[in-house]
Amino acid sequence: MWFTDVVLYLVRHGRTAANAQGLMQGRLDPPIDEIGHRQAEAIAALVGDVDAVISSPLVRAQETATYFGREVTVDERWIEVAYGEYEGIPTSEVPPEVWQEWRTNANFSTKGGESFASLDERVRSALDDLGERIHEQDIVVVSHVSPIKAAVAWALGVTMEIMFHCHLSQASLCRVDRGRFGPLLHSFNEQAPPVD
Repeated sequence: MWFTDVVLYLVRHGRTAANAQGLMQGRLDPPIDEIGHRQAEAIAALVGDVDAVISSPLVRAQETATYFGREVTVDERWIEVAYGEYEGIPTSEVPPEVWQEWRTNANFSTKGGESFASLDERVRSALDDLGERIHEQDIVVVSHVSPIKAAVAWALGVTMEIMFHCHLSQASLCRVDRGRFGPLLHSFNEQAPPVD
């Protein structure tokens, strides 16, 4: 099978009510909703058996992680980026100049927020710590849009500039391997068929 040597699974959490309403979540901590639970069950079924499960500390990620049937290890470095003063408001109400700063300045952060440069540094640290484990074990990391995009940038050997040029759906899957020449991205934004 094509994916037999792929051992790092990056999974975005299932849907929350805030997702459904189009709100900026960041560090807000809502649970997944009924659809989110079905999505989590479906993506776990698509991945199948794994050796280890790592999760962001936020509830929506931990709830999704439980569907993989293993003890969940929480790693703070996989938490979503903090949007600071813009958390909890509709994405459409974020001023254009703020979006522009996020898109073009990795060191920009809003009041009470975190920069994408800081996010990138902590995610790369988490990946470095996984080290040889991802040569030997099937590992699921359940996280959020921004940390997963940072991990994809790491796998591709590019910068965080890709953040605003790719889309990750709720309960989506990216598959990464540690190849002979470094990380190898096998798939991006895979989605599972719904569970009946």
